[in-house]
Amino acid sequence: MPQSSAYGEEFGKRLRARSAVFFRSLQNTNIAVTEVRSDDPEHGTSGSQIREDAFVVALQLVDYPVHEWFEDERVAPVTSLRAGETTIYDMKRNPQFTINNPFHSVHFYFPRAALNLIADGAEARQISELRYRPGVGVDDSTIRALVTSLMPAFDNPEQASRVFVEHVTMAVGIHAAKTYGGMQLVVRPLRGGLAPWQMRRAEETLAANLEGDVSLADLANDCGVSLAHFSRAFRRSTGLSPHQWLLKRRVDEAKSLLRDQTLSLSDVALSCGFADQPHFTRVFAKLTGLTPGAWRRNLQ
Repeated sequence: MPQSSAYGEEFGKRLRARSAVFFRSLQNTNIAVTEVRSDDPEHGTSGSQIREDAFVVALQLVDYPVHEWFEDERVAPVTSLRAGETTIYDMKRNPQFTINNPFHSVHFYFPRAALNLIADGAEARQISELRYRPGVGVDDSTIRALVTSLMPAFDNPEQASRVFVEHVTMAVGIHAAKTYGGMQLVVRPLRGGLAPWQMRRAEETLAANLEGDVSLADLANDCGVSLAHFSRAFRRSTGLSPHQWLLKRRVDEAKSLLRDQTLSLSDVALSCGFADQPHFTRVFAKLTGLTPGAWRRNLQ
């Protein structure tokens, strides 16, 4: 599938900004999250977007005092966007805006097919549209909290777990489908989690990819269930999300390797899927209450 203009480096070019992107695949449906920022942009109108059946959900990270918005070349009322507000764009309508101030935002790209997969997983009717007012920001505390949890991944992409990034992106998609698309979640009594063979397969796959470079959609497909069902059933079986399970498994593996005094802390970190020793130290201390060095000294 050719790259959309709504995410990635091409997106940054159309906004005359630098961009950092995380791109993920969901059952042949492209979803992505992109951070775009320009502290001294070239003023003018943003570039035209490729018309496609998709939506963008964006969180503003800085104030944008004069927001002049266009859809299908029709001008929306001028608004003022504040840091922390959420905006929604319909890519079928060629959204554009006047670049007249520095900007910094995080954009989640969802083709309609992705939203329909989310609805299928919730056993709900498919999403026809996302409701929004063109160019107007809304105070959405859920989107704000999810983006806040994701910002360290943009700051340190080498430490970003694919499982975690995808988990947050899907959470945004589910929230958008429910809040702006009218998706009604089916509430059912909690039953058992994954079957033993499903749990074994998921754990084996996660353990073989301690760096986190594995897709939640692939894990769900391996288990023969929808993504939404997999996430709920995995937590039901383990008490942890896949990302939390992966971090715990990394730390457990590290404890085993720390018993070998010939291995440096850096060697242990890389062997267990951590980006570097500081990353290893932060996660290990958070889960155990001790730094790796202190934990090793206690063995003696």
